Amino acid sequence: QLQLVESGGGLVQPGGSLRLSCAASGFTLDYYAVAWFRQAPGKEREGVSCVRSTGGYTTYADSVKGRFTISRDNAKNTVYLQMNSLKPEDTAVYYCAKGPTGYCSGYISWGSWGQGTQVTVSS
Repeated sequence: QLQLVESGGGLVQPGGSLRLSCAASGFTLDYYAVAWFRQAPGKEREGVSCVRSTGGYTTYADSVKGRFTISRDNAKNTVYLQMNSLKPEDTAVYYCAKGPTGYCSGYISWGSWGQGTQVTVSS
């Protein structure tokens, strides 16, 4: 079965950190760019970050730039999103998705996979 499974979410206070994981099974992520998205209640789906298949290029939404870091470990078939200096407005369900190629071009249009993982930032 081909799956992407998001995990690592939870409840943190403002200024705290979380690391999300996007783990693939049934196929390898080596050939594909991978992106993170999020959606909060009443808000549009937002592209957060993307990493090329090689890991040599990353891009971030302005809202998270400087606070979030995307990375990948192809040996573990997993992509990560390290989230630091979390703000209440980061509260959302976070999803990951793979691209059709190894590049991040047009990643906003990719469909999200899996159930997502809930991130709640609150005191």
